[in-house]
Amino acid sequence: MGVVLRNLQKVVRLRRARLRKDVDTLRHILGVQKFDVGIVCVDNHRIQQINNTYRKKNFPTDVLSFPFHEDLRPGKLPCPLYRDELNLGDIFLGVEFVMKQCQEESFDLHDALTVVTAHGICHLLGYRHETEEEWTEMLQRENYILSEYNRLTGRHLQPLMKKCDHSR
Repeated sequence: MGVVLRNLQKVVRLRRARLRKDVDTLRHILGVQKFDVGIVCVDNHRIQQINNTYRKKNFPTDVLSFPFHEDLRPGKLPCPLYRDELNLGDIFLGVEFVMKQCQEESFDLHDALTVVTAHGICHLLGYRHETEEEWTEMLQRENYILSEYNRLTGRHLQPLMKKCDHSR
């Protein structure tokens, strides 16, 4: 299966083929090509509902990750026993939220979605940013992923995580 990409929002026009290709590149960099990942693009209303339901934070956000393998240690890959465990989990992208950030900062939407997806995949692989140490570890991983991505694609993407933000 690979990448399952669903666009459930109508606010922002998306180039799904580009996003799917970018996610495939990220999976390759991380060595998780054999694992499926679900990407669900939603609007502010829907991401706010999900954020409120699962995190008790009643506001929209850029990305929410739901790992299939819940107790992964950062940097460790899952060890699936069965074919149906070859799944990293699902990432919900708040596309409308990301678009508004891009307009304020003059970023390209699809570049930002790739960066936010890399952040989401890090969460699927056990990375967190609840503490300063976790944040530093996750930022280092994102820097590595995006530098490899840039090397492979000729692009110039940077992590969006600039400071330790425990609310994301």
